[in-house]
Amino acid sequence: MEPGLVFTQHAQDVIEERMIDPSWVALTVDSPEATLRDARDPEITHALRRIPEHGNRVLRVVYNHTVDPQRVVTAYFDRTLKGKL
Repeated sequence: MEPGLVFTQHAQDVIEERMIDPSWVALTVDSPEATLRDARDPEITHALRRIPEHGNRVLRVVYNHTVDPQRVVTAYFDRTLKGKL
């Protein structure tokens, strides 16, 4: 989908279902406003970025940062972060 990233089948499915532009996913991984380490898996990073084209909602992209190319596991607009980023 995007150069430098690999998408799991789950990620491909949810990005399509949720009508998330794959370029937003790449932008969020490349230039996040915030990152969090996964509480259970040290190989997983959560990248967060507001998407102006989608009402400034916060896109959360969960990806494995230890592989090359990086592997996107899932992506979704995180309602719990509305107005907090």
